[in-house]
Amino acid sequence: MASSSHRLFHCCFQDWINQQHQDLQELLQGLDTDSPDSDHLRHLIQKSLQHFQDYSAARAELSKLDAPSFFCPSWITSFENSFLWLGGCRPSLAIRLLYSISGSELQAQLPDFLKGCTRGNLADISATQLISINALHGRVVREEDQLSSRMASMQEDTADEPLSIIAKKLRTVGEYSRTVNSAIETHSQALASVLEEADKLRLSTFKGLQEILTPLQAAHFLVASKKLHLSMHEWGKQRAERVGYT
Repeated sequence: MASSSHRLFHCCFQDWINQQHQDLQELLQGLDTDSPDSDHLRHLIQKSLQHFQDYSAARAELSKLDAPSFFCPSWITSFENSFLWLGGCRPSLAIRLLYSISGSELQAQLPDFLKGCTRGNLADISATQLISINALHGRVVREEDQLSSRMASMQEDTADEPLSIIAKKLRTVGEYSRTVNSAIETHSQALASVLEEADKLRLSTFKGLQEILTPLQAAHFLVASKKLHLSMHEWGKQRAERVGYT
């Protein structure tokens, strides 16, 4: 049962990686023109966000089989695992990525910018957009903190009682206990709920940015985000091969 579930988890993730590659190529093709079509870009952006929503829904269902696996997944590398927050990327990092790219592109295009020439990309984020992005960032960080606190409380409650009390009374280490099994399953179900909420926050963050940015800016941002995610996956595999862990 466990190995069968983990195969499902791995297949779900691999399908997501393949979908990300496909979405990335479509976005790059949509941008590979002197005058990208806004309606077409808007369609590609919505399509990409829908794929993320579908992936989150699939994870929510699969996590009911073994939620703890999603918090330290065996189907990704240890390098990727070291960056996880509640089973995925920390939502606020998406906004930090946007800040970083915007600053980098503005610096690279500064001579043109000073001449009044704009390209409509992330270097051209307006003051109004920046205010909205900052407000979104604040809301996302607050929701992250709430979920992190919820996770910490779950861990403390489960470890304090009944696990620590039962472990102290056991005659042998790891002795079977119905109470322990019940506590573990309750904790697993709670983890599934936290994962679902964290995925909802990840999705709402991307949707929030998409609503603030122009179609051209949002497409550039999604390209950068997907390149980073896919590159982290490949770099993790390369590192695993170097250290002899595959």
